[in-house]
Formats: sequence, C-alpha cells, structure tokens
Amino acid sequence: MAQDTKSGIAAQPRHVYGPRPLGALVPALTRPAFRRVSPAAAQVMADWSDIVGPALAAVTTPHRMTSGQLTIACSGPIAMELQHLANELIDRINTHLGSQTVKRLRFVQTLPPPRQPAVCAPAPPSAAQRRQAEAAVSQLPPGGLRDALAALGAAVLRADSGTKPST
Repeated sequence: MAQDTKSGIAAQPRHVYGPRPLGALVPALTRPAFRRVSPAAAQVMADWSDIVGPALAAVTTPHRMTSGQLTIACSGPIAMELQHLANELIDRINTHLGSQTVKRLRFVQTLPPPRQPAVCAPAPPSAAQRRQAEAAVSQLPPGGLRDALAALGAAVLRADSGTKPST
C-alpha cells in the first residue's frame, strides 16, 4: 500500500462499486488520537467524580494512565490518605471500566485547587424600594428602558439598605 504524505494514513485502493464504507475509515482516524490518550484513560478522566465520589474528586485530579499505572495529582495530606485507600480506588476504577486496566496508582503532589466563593442569590427588593425606584424614573416614557432603570434603582436601593447601619 502507498503511504499518503499529508496525513500519514496508508492509502487504500478505491472501491470499484462506489465510496468506501464509513467503518473502514474509523480505525485510521482514531488510531492517532488513541495513541495520545487511551479510551480507558479518557473515560477515567471524564467520569472521575462518579468513580471516586464528590469529596475525593474535589481534591484530586487524574493526570495520565500508562502501562497500568494511573497518575493522580493531589495535595500532600490527601496523598497519604489515598495511599491507604489505594486498593479500594483501584477496585472502583476497574469496576467502572469493566476490566482490570489499572494495576497501581502513583500520586503526584500539587497545590490544592482554589476554592470557589459561595454565590448566594440576593434577596428581592422590598415593595418600598420598588416604589422609590419607580418614582425616580416616572418622568421617562413607558418602555423597556424605564423598566430596566427601575429594576436597577431597586437593586441599588436594596444594596444600600444592606450596608447602612441600623439606628
């Protein structure tokens, strides 16, 4: 077979009776991608929180899998705990994959991931704050701009009332 110089894919002879079936192209297209990341490693990385649970997924990250060894990034104290749970983790991962793919774990120490600040929905403005905002924009013609400015005014009044000391 001749070698295609652009893609490195072996050129196959054209079918006499029409185009090649799509299934014949799939192995040639997926082989380079699977050389970089195996299907099992991609599945472990995609399903990591389902495999280890949300508590461990928040402090660990799978990095790579080569020759049956899964490398996991975590902070120092977590690595010590994970060493004690290594057999259970290997069992969970292999059960999820459906085969004995992971044989050992390797832990790499990294900084803990930054914590995301908790986002709370602000309380809606009170009726008095809405009336005060409506009065401030009453000179504008009715429409979308007036409604948007009234909503903005009510939000500003709500924020101001939350920061003022109560007397």
